[in-house]
Amino acid sequence: MIRAHALCAHALRAVAALALTAFPLSAFPLAAQQANTVASTAPILAIKAGRLIDPATGTVALNQIILVQNRRFLAVGPSVAIPKDAQVIDLSMLTVLPGLVDAHNHLALTYKEVPERNSYYITTILDDTPLRAIQAVSNGIQMLSSGFTIVRDMGNNGKYADIALRRGIEQGLVPGPTIIPSGLIISGMGGQFSPNPEMAFDRKIVYPEYLEADTPDEIVKAVRQNALVGARVIKICVDCKLWGYSTDEIKLVIREAAKAGLKVEGHVQSVAGAHRAVDAGIWSIAHDNGMNDTIHKIMAEKRIFRAGTETPLSLVGHTTEARYAQTVLMLRNAWENKVPITFSTDADYYVPGKTRGEVAIEFIETWKAARIPAPDILRAMTTTGYEVSETTTTRGPIKPGMWADLIAVPGNPLQSIDALRDVKFVLKNGMVFKKDGVMTPEAFFNGGPVNGANAR
Repeated sequence: MIRAHALCAHALRAVAALALTAFPLSAFPLAAQQANTVASTAPILAIKAGRLIDPATGTVALNQIILVQNRRFLAVGPSVAIPKDAQVIDLSMLTVLPGLVDAHNHLALTYKEVPERNSYYITTILDDTPLRAIQAVSNGIQMLSSGFTIVRDMGNNGKYADIALRRGIEQGLVPGPTIIPSGLIISGMGGQFSPNPEMAFDRKIVYPEYLEADTPDEIVKAVRQNALVGARVIKICVDCKLWGYSTDEIKLVIREAAKAGLKVEGHVQSVAGAHRAVDAGIWSIAHDNGMNDTIHKIMAEKRIFRAGTETPLSLVGHTTEARYAQTVLMLRNAWENKVPITFSTDADYYVPGKTRGEVAIEFIETWKAARIPAPDILRAMTTTGYEVSETTTTRGPIKPGMWADLIAVPGNPLQSIDALRDVKFVLKNGMVFKKDGVMTPEAFFNGGPVNGANAR
């Protein structure tokens, strides 16, 4: 995590395969796209989409039919025949689009003004992992209600509450986004904490918020530990302390993670740390404190993803005017340099009157302030999000064979990104989670692992 006070917060790749005439005409083919699937007797859901957006191209197709079967998209097109026994959902007055991605959040962390004065260090003392796991379930439901169907959960989640959340959702116990969990943040001694000797060495307060690894052997073991229990990405603290990881040590993390099929994200808070991370060839960089024009040019050349966590000024108390001005400037610079920018929030705090999903969507204010066009913001919130999450071929795009995730809004997010503030419909894994603006999650709750006890 990065805050105004400077604190921040698969191995087992199981579970295979997510009258607005002013809209531009779509590049969608006129003939229906058909999935190469074996005929099935499973029930079919037919969705009538008034407008269907393809964020990758910034285009819209009118009057589309979307068929869903066995939790996946079966067919998409204007002339798809609706089977006589299909359940029909009429979204002909709405704009349908793929689900959103928050590329950096901490669902099992909720710090507050009272009693901890927004200090997550105190939160980790007050809130144990079981309570934080409950928070994670609640926050995940709130994120899904706001249209976020994928969340990269990047550590600071107690003792693996993020991985437990993913398993609970994948097994069918609770509703929620597809979680891409990092497990414990791997760091040099201390992580982001600055504890006194008793807390650091006697009470070992740094664990489990951070998994300290200072030698090559410890680094290898830390990566393997996270991979063993189900991490889908590895996160490291590049420069949380002056003795942060060197370029060679970051390369070691990347090599070891690659053995388990995992990519690496680096928490970076200095220009020097950013240089080491990009030189090492890291997958993604979290936060924008270490960003500048030179770093952005390297990131664009190497296609290193940027998860800048650009806190808006409208979330009072979580940034400053000076910090916000720099954030807006660097976000604009990243866009101008064609860096692969993701929509990321680090929205791990309680804002009275807002759900966690509403807090996350508030971050579009920073993107608007940076004068980034709405189609590019939407692309960051979808297409680039799928890329950094490594779900592009399984979940995200509305195409036959993909897991069936989509959302619907009344307005046109290609013209006004604020349309995403009013999500009326959410389909997750082919099941209706929200309809007519009201959550209907009953089908997602089950008394056991209906999708299999080994679903991870």
